[in-house]
Amino acid sequence: MAQEAGSFKPESGSSPKDDAAASPAGEDMTMREQVLDIIESILADSDSRSEGVRNNLRALLEARPEDPERVLLEHLLETRKTPGSPAKVPVQREAASLHLESSDIARTVSVPVSHEVREGIQSILADKLLLTAFQPVHALPGGEVVGVEALTRFVGEDGAGADVWFNEAAAAGLGTELEIAALHCALTAAHDVPENMSVALNLTPSTSSDPRVRNLLAAAALAPDRIIVELTGSLNAVEGQTGDHGLGPLRALGLRLAISASGAALVSMERIEQLRPDIIKLDRHLIEGIESSDGQKIRARAIVELAREIGADIIAEGIETAAELDEVTALKVTAAQGYLLGRPSVHPLDWSAWSIRTQTEAQPAG
Repeated sequence: MAQEAGSFKPESGSSPKDDAAASPAGEDMTMREQVLDIIESILADSDSRSEGVRNNLRALLEARPEDPERVLLEHLLETRKTPGSPAKVPVQREAASLHLESSDIARTVSVPVSHEVREGIQSILADKLLLTAFQPVHALPGGEVVGVEALTRFVGEDGAGADVWFNEAAAAGLGTELEIAALHCALTAAHDVPENMSVALNLTPSTSSDPRVRNLLAAAALAPDRIIVELTGSLNAVEGQTGDHGLGPLRALGLRLAISASGAALVSMERIEQLRPDIIKLDRHLIEGIESSDGQKIRARAIVELAREIGADIIAEGIETAAELDEVTALKVTAAQGYLLGRPSVHPLDWSAWSIRTQTEAQPAG
């Protein structure tokens, strides 16, 4: 939960992470199917207070039955408007109240926030304008797909990346609410991820400590040992995630905790010892051009040694060239991901194909 939940990032990483990629034709088809699912879920709502909004959506759909994407975006525009007010009022501020329910917790958050930001974020949360893409993670040196990372996609008319949405939500005091919505979306999509793959989910440290996160993860259809929670951003303020604290109870059942190398570099060994991450990631800043940079090689090698000292695996992300892949393989990195190895996809058939390809390649010839 930047990122495309998963944020779920250009692979240089912001928080939560997104991996923008070109959309192949097959992904466009799946996007339409998911847009239709979103429209159906909005129309299925029985809240009398939003009946007018649903009627407007029905009218739009009847007028443009062949173009549901356009219908959904026009609906988004309408729900962002405040009657009698200008379309954009970035300096006017009011208290925003957002109610979000989980399996056993309901909480209301009131913060000062501009109309524009508040309405944009609330439209996403209310209308479920979130999609999840998954990017494959390949084991090294064999290359088999052992997991996926969830990256959040937003359906919106402005084309803003996930990092923009998450940053605006955080600035408005609604960052945790948006992250939890993206987490819920990713866990729902993960039902279609092959059972032999782990699923990595991006969360900021503060959100990872929210009781609702533990509730969602505990109730997920995924077994704990298939779940990886990657803490994004600074780790300076993160609380303990072991024992009875934070995600500690789920870690005892097999859930794994990951941090990025850039995050690890900002905290003391004492903090790393406290978190005891199961995985440390080499981010794109450390990977880009590593084959021709002695400094990057030295830093990457030091992080690999640190991971070995604490018993953590190493994943290199942002692999875009064969030379970069050769370098991280030589470092004996555990796994890798990036455009060279596989772009993010929202298509369940792609996720299954990664698993089938892995099984086929593992079979002996003849």
